[in-house]
Amino acid sequence: MLHGYLPAILGGLQSTLAVAATSLAIACVFGILGAAAKLSASRAARTVAGVYTTIIRGVPDLVLMLLIFYGGQIAINRLADAAGWGYVDINPFIAGTATLGFIFGAFLTETFRGAILAIPRGQMEAGQAFGLSRGQVMRRITLPQMVRHAIPGFTNSWLVMLKASALVSIIGLDDMVHRASLASAATRQPFTFYAAVALIYLALTTISILGLRWVEARYSLGVRKVEFK
Repeated sequence: MLHGYLPAILGGLQSTLAVAATSLAIACVFGILGAAAKLSASRAARTVAGVYTTIIRGVPDLVLMLLIFYGGQIAINRLADAAGWGYVDINPFIAGTATLGFIFGAFLTETFRGAILAIPRGQMEAGQAFGLSRGQVMRRITLPQMVRHAIPGFTNSWLVMLKASALVSIIGLDDMVHRASLASAATRQPFTFYAAVALIYLALTTISILGLRWVEARYSLGVRKVEFK
C-alpha cells in the first residue's frame, strides 16, 4: 500500500501529534496569561495583551512561522556571537511548537476571556463573602465553569492547530507532511500521498471532535440548555 511508504508516513504521525500536543500546552499558558492581562486592572497589561492578540490574529500563520524561525535564529546567533558561543542551531521541534503555541495563544486568550466573562460576577463575590481566598474562588468556582464555556472555542482552536501542525514541515521537521513530500518526489505521485495524509488528519480531527464533545457533556451535567424555536 502506498508503494511501501505507509509505515514511514505513519511514523511521522508521532511527530505530528507531539507538535500539536506541545503547542496546545504552550498556547494554553499564553491564553490564560493573555486573558488575565485583558481582564486586569492594569492598563499596561491590557494594552500589551491587546497588541499581542491584534498582531497575531492579523498575520498569516505561515508568515509568522517563517519570521519567528528564521528571524529568531538570526537574533539568537547574533547574541551568541557577541557572547563568544559560536553558531547555535535551533531545533525545528522547539521552534515549531513555540511558534504555534505563541500564535494560538492569541486565539485562546479571547476564548478564555469570553469564558470568564460568561460567569456571573455575583458567584465570585459570593465565594469571597464566604471567606474563600481569590485563589480558592478561581480554582473552585471560576475555572470549572470557565471550562464549560470555553470548550466550543477551545475545540475550534485545537482543530485548527492540529491542521496547522503541518506548517512545521517547512522548517525541516520530519512529520507526516514532510515524509509524504519525500515519497511523492520519489514516486511522482503526489496526489496519492497527500490524499493519504489528508485522510489521517480527517481521522484525527474526527476523534478530537468526539472526545471534546464528551468533555463538554461531562462539564455540562446539571446545566439546562436553552432551545430557540
